[in-house]
Order: sequence, then structure tokens, then C-alpha cells
Amino acid sequence: MLTFTFLGVGSAFAKRNHNSNVLVEAWTKGPDHQAVPDDTLLIDFGAMGPRALHELKDRTGFEYLRAGSLIHYPAIRRIFVTHQHADHIGGLEELAMMNTYTFEDSQSGKGFKPQIISAMNVLVNLWDSSLKGGMGAIQGRHAILQDYFFILSLKHHQNKYDSFTLLKRYRFDVFPTDHIQMERKYDWPSYGLYLTDTQSRRSVFFSGDTRFDYPAYASMMQQAEICFHEVQLFDQADPVHPLLSEMRTLPADIKKKTILYHYGDDWDSGPFDFVQDEFAGFAVPQRRYVICG
Repeated sequence: MLTFTFLGVGSAFAKRNHNSNVLVEAWTKGPDHQAVPDDTLLIDFGAMGPRALHELKDRTGFEYLRAGSLIHYPAIRRIFVTHQHADHIGGLEELAMMNTYTFEDSQSGKGFKPQIISAMNVLVNLWDSSLKGGMGAIQGRHAILQDYFFILSLKHHQNKYDSFTLLKRYRFDVFPTDHIQMERKYDWPSYGLYLTDTQSRRSVFFSGDTRFDYPAYASMMQQAEICFHEVQLFDQADPVHPLLSEMRTLPADIKKKTILYHYGDDWDSGPFDFVQDEFAGFAVPQRRYVICG
């Protein structure tokens, strides 16, 4: 079984529902029969991620994330980074520092190192452009990214990226997203995920941050049983997120299986009540979705 729990569902500047980061849990039997999943993956961990994870650890079924009053960060085995905006990577410094110093093993003297995963063109810049300023010094020496994480760099070849798996069953395929264009499409690295249960063949689409780009994703969204797609509720010229008005142009059968996330603080103000009827609804923060049985 594979489950999805959004730590938050908010847009980059939302305050009510934290950042749109996801805890993926892989189970051999499921949360009704196991206290702890067999493997865990965060899809991004933004600036509000630590606060959201701190809240989640006190909810029923997530006790394994708790170490006394602290987040038990070693329970997070892997992190996939979609891109380098702060609402997607801003919590990595706390996670890494806590793993290194708070959860240091008393016998080995070493901290816990999770795996960090992304396309090579994200990982080569993640340290120097985003994390080095706060994490670049360890007592007595300079630090590198490998001091805090085991690195899985997904390479691009034959028109696609490497995939990775959980429990040797759930395959995660990576695809580029059209989030920001500097000179041309896809020239600023940003990624989404297409998940496949290799036994049941059930699949799930996760857009990551992207402009509206349905022609590029149509085949994936048609095949997927569930689609998680980000949305921007207000119209804007030259947006870097898909407008709700654009999302409403999707085929009706696609909308009915699409759960919207990465939305603003005014989602419940009244004008967006139609979303519950037209789409599969807004993603609910800290609700565990069973996406592959």
C-alpha cells in the first residue's frame, strides 16, 4: 500500500495551510496493521514543512514521527526535490541539522543521513545556490551536501529521466514541468512525478509546480486513477502556476479525478464552492490518502 499525506496544501505565500509538501508512506500491510511504514519519502520540504510535520506527529496514526516533543526526523528516509523555491526546500536545513546533531548515534558518533533525490540539474545547484550558506560549516571543517544526505541523482537519457522505487514495487517516474521560462520551455529545472504500482498497474499523477500544460501531461492524466494538480485561484497575466480558469478547461472525466492543491488562503471564501462538484475537490491537509492498495 502507498499513502499520500499533504503536510500542507497552500501556495508559496499561503499562511493558513502551510506549504504543499507531501509525506509518502510505503507499507507491506497498511496503517491499520502497522505502526510504522516500511519506507517513507517526502516530496519537498519547504520553509513551513517543519511546523507542519510537528503538527502531524501528534495526530493518530503518525506517532512514529514523534521523539518526545521533537519530530523524529530519522523516520523520513528519503526526500524528492521538485525544484529550489523556498516553499519546497526551505525546511531541509532543519531536517539535516537535526539528523546530524540531535539524532547522533551515541556509539558511532554519526548522525542519520536520509537519501535526497532529484534530477541532476537540481542537485548540482541545490548546495551552492540554496543550502551552503547555513549548512556549509561543520565544527573544524567545511561541509558538503554528502555530509548530510546520501545522493540519488536521476540522469536524463533517451528522452526520459531515471526512475526510482519504494519497496521494489512502487515506481516513481520524473518528468519536467513548465514552471518558469527564462528563454524557452523547461529551461529552469522543475519536476513532477508519475507513480506506478508495478503489481496492480494503478498509477497516480502529481504535477509539481507548473504552468498549465495539459497537452504535455494528457496521456499521464488519462491513464492515472488519481491526479493531484496544483492550482492558482486568481487570474494573472503570464502566470507561473495553472489558473483555475485554465484548469476548468480540462475534460470532464479528468476533472472528476483531479484533486487540487497549492491553493491560496481564500479557497473557502465562497466563489470556489463549485470545485467540489467539478473536480475531485481541494486536497485536505494532513489527511492520509490511500493511492495504491
